[in-house]
Amino acid sequence: MNHDEAATVGPLTLTWVSRHLEAGERVVKAVALHGGITAEMRRLTIGRRDGGTRDLVLRTCTDPIHTQHAEGGLHAEAGALTLLTGTGVPAPSLVAVDPTAASCEFPSLLMTHLAGRTVLDDQGVERRVRLLARQLVAIQALRPVERPRKYVTLTTADTVVVPKGTDEAVWTAAIDVIRKPPPPREGCFLHRDFQPGNVLFDVPPSKPGDVRITGVVDWSPSWGPADLDVAHCSVNLALLHGPVWGMRFAEAYEEAGGILAATVSERLYWRVRDALAASEEVRSVSRPWREAGRPELTTRAVEKRLDAYVTALMNALG
Repeated sequence: MNHDEAATVGPLTLTWVSRHLEAGERVVKAVALHGGITAEMRRLTIGRRDGGTRDLVLRTCTDPIHTQHAEGGLHAEAGALTLLTGTGVPAPSLVAVDPTAASCEFPSLLMTHLAGRTVLDDQGVERRVRLLARQLVAIQALRPVERPRKYVTLTTADTVVVPKGTDEAVWTAAIDVIRKPPPPREGCFLHRDFQPGNVLFDVPPSKPGDVRITGVVDWSPSWGPADLDVAHCSVNLALLHGPVWGMRFAEAYEEAGGILAATVSERLYWRVRDALAASEEVRSVSRPWREAGRPELTTRAVEKRLDAYVTALMNALG
C-alpha cells in the first residue's frame, strides 16, 4: 500500500477492512474524500486476484465532538443501507460496520463506492433541483417494516445565531415561530440530511443536460414529517445557489408528487426551523463548499444568503 496514504488509515482499521475483503484482495491505495463535516471519508482501492481493482468507501468518526454519537449514527446508517438494497434508491451497499471501535482505532463503516460526483456549482442548478425533488419523493415513499428512530431537532429559540446586519424584526418573528410546539404531522421515511452535498451526479461533458443522479449517501434515517427533508434541502440550496433556489425546491417537490403540510403556518414552521438551525452551522458547512471549488462562499457570504432566505420565507409564508 502507498505508505503516505497508509498513514491516514490506522493499522487496526486496515486489518479490519482486510477481514471483509474477498480472498486474495488487499488494500493498495487510500485517497481522502473532501466535503465531510462529522467524519473522515476515504476511497480505498482494492487490488483483486485477477489484477483488476475495485473501490470501497471508509467512513471514520475521529472528531471527539461527534465520536460520542457515532455508535447510534453508524448503526442507523448501516440499517438504512441494508434496507435500501433492492429498493431502486441509488445508495451504497453495506460491507461492514464497527460502531463502537471494537476492532478499529475509531468507529467506522465500510461501504461500496458509487459512480458520480457531487455538483455544487451554479450551472445547471435548475435541472438538478428537479432531479433532487424527484429523488426525495422516491425516498420518502419507502415504507420499511421497522420504522427508524423518530426525528430529532436540536435548535431552539435560544440557540439561534443571528447574523450581523440583519433586520432584527424579521429574525425575531422567525425565532418566535419555533417557540411554538411542532405541528402534528403524519410521518414518513426521512433521509434527514438530504442536500446537494450528499447526492452524486453523472454529468456527461458533451450533454450536461442529460445529468442524472447516481447515488445518495450519508444516511441518517429518521421517521417524521416530509417537510423536514424538504426544508433541509431548501436551505442548503439557498446557501449554495441563492434564496430563490431555496424557495423553488418546495415547488419542485410538489410538482414531483410530494405532499407538504396542509397549512401555510405548518409549512412555515418546518422551513424556518431548518433555516434557523443553519445559523448555528454556517462556518462548518461553508468550509467544505469552499474546498469543493466554491471559494466565494465565505462564512460572511453564506450568512448574507441565509438572512435573505429567512427574509424571503417570512415574506412569503409568515
